[in-house]
Amino acid sequence: MKKRMIGVLLALLPLALMAQHEEASENGVVSLAGREGFTIGTKKGDFVFKPYLLVQTAAHFNWYDDEGLDKAYNQDNVANSGFSVPYAVLGFTGKAFGKVSFNLSINAAASGGALLQQAWFDVRFRPSLSLRVGKFKTSFSHACLTTLGETLLPQLPVSLASAVILPYSLNAVTPAMATGFDLGVELHGLLAGKFGYEVGLFNGTGASVNVAGKTLSDDWHIPSLLYAGRFTYMPKGVMPATQGNPDRLHEDKWLLGLSASLNVESENESTNDVRVGLELAWLKHRLYLAAEAYWMHIGFTQRQKIDDSFNYLGGYVQGGYFLTPRWQAAVRYDFFNRNGTGKDGFLNMPAVGVNYFFKGCNLKLQAMYQYVARSGHATQLDRDNDNLGLATHSATVQLQYHF
Repeated sequence: MKKRMIGVLLALLPLALMAQHEEASENGVVSLAGREGFTIGTKKGDFVFKPYLLVQTAAHFNWYDDEGLDKAYNQDNVANSGFSVPYAVLGFTGKAFGKVSFNLSINAAASGGALLQQAWFDVRFRPSLSLRVGKFKTSFSHACLTTLGETLLPQLPVSLASAVILPYSLNAVTPAMATGFDLGVELHGLLAGKFGYEVGLFNGTGASVNVAGKTLSDDWHIPSLLYAGRFTYMPKGVMPATQGNPDRLHEDKWLLGLSASLNVESENESTNDVRVGLELAWLKHRLYLAAEAYWMHIGFTQRQKIDDSFNYLGGYVQGGYFLTPRWQAAVRYDFFNRNGTGKDGFLNMPAVGVNYFFKGCNLKLQAMYQYVARSGHATQLDRDNDNLGLATHSATVQLQYHF
């Protein structure tokens, strides 16, 4: 009986090795490391089916600056405050026939096409070569590729998630650094146990679109898709996709990564967007450290008849430390040149937080505070535009449950 249980537990580990994940975290939502839970599988272990769930409930307080407007036009400094359900994910993962792993998840807190959070299968040809097809995370940014339920702070860095500012009122031209979930195909693998790679083609339309609607580029005469690649160096083996887990207080891993992508005729066929990112992450016992820098170039398609192009720069440094096996302190400094490098001034956004992991019941409590400061702008208009739509003071308390 004991041998059978061990065999089923080992079978739970997905076969595909992505550069940023180890097998136990392959669904990208919750870590299944060391947990058998409720599982359906064959005696031989050639088919295993494992359901999982993640629910996050949060309370928010956001205070916004007047942005130079008269009080008659901007009465409410406090907005977008109250309660939310950021994620309510129900999914299943597993493996079949010793070669194929699969995952499907629904986020009931989303709407439209984003209801389908993930839907993919992965075919392993050899340890150094696997093929993934479906809807999954694009290969860009350590922060986005972290297991959803194991992030250091409940909010992504503003420099990743916030749309840039463009001085043109074109339809839907509001790209952000992060590319997130998308539909596509990807080759990935692990070479020599320490060199990871991911090379893929995606629609480039994001998580809310589940249909094929792209064309050929009028300018470059290539498919108007998102071309993406990520390469990582992990000298001590695969870096776990976690920013804090009380079950991983004895890890010693680090990662250095470089990623790049080209989104052809993105943003309603108006722009061609290039992104480049550099990332470093380190997990040493109770300590977690990470730093990223990313750059984006936006050039307009010829049909827009706009000669301008824009460059944006952002990044963050963050760290967490387990003061006890259940309490984790967190700090982050985030910066973003949201108006573009052609204008003076940038956002600098310090944040602090604390996490508590309840023992034996998969509950996690997170709290954070963030301040959005503006520095070095040449004009008041540039200063106001830079944090347009962003809260100057924000606080979040989030309670999470998963199995």
